[in-house]
Amino acid sequence: MTIFEKIIAREIPADIVHEDEVCLAFRDVQPQTPTHILIVPKNVIPRIGEATIDDQSILGHLLLTAGKIAGDLGLKDTEKEGFRLVINHGKNGGESVPHLHVHLLAGRPPHVATRLEFFVSQSPQICWSWTMNSIPTGFS
Repeated sequence: MTIFEKIIAREIPADIVHEDEVCLAFRDVQPQTPTHILIVPKNVIPRIGEATIDDQSILGHLLLTAGKIAGDLGLKDTEKEGFRLVINHGKNGGESVPHLHVHLLAGRPPHVATRLEFFVSQSPQICWSWTMNSIPTGFS
């Protein structure tokens, strides 16, 4: 049982911001931005690369729910605020829990990095990048 399944079952407390029959959304306990919400399907899909056509409605629901939550938090104004959505896949893709989830991130532009960001392609080659005026502080 993953930590997300335990949160959904209320075995572990969480700061829940949304719940419906398909998903649960709560604040990340180790936020990477001032607003960091995790949107987790109640039906376990291990990761996006293992989703099937049968998961299509759940995946669409997660994205629409992210938009609703962003609106509820006042993040939809593209001139003043904004947000981004992230789905990680696999260890080198940043996955830390084998239960698909959407990260809703806001409160800091994506180009203002606070850590070294790395991207791994399908090949063994690793491409490193970091933004100017930022000091890498480690991986998250």
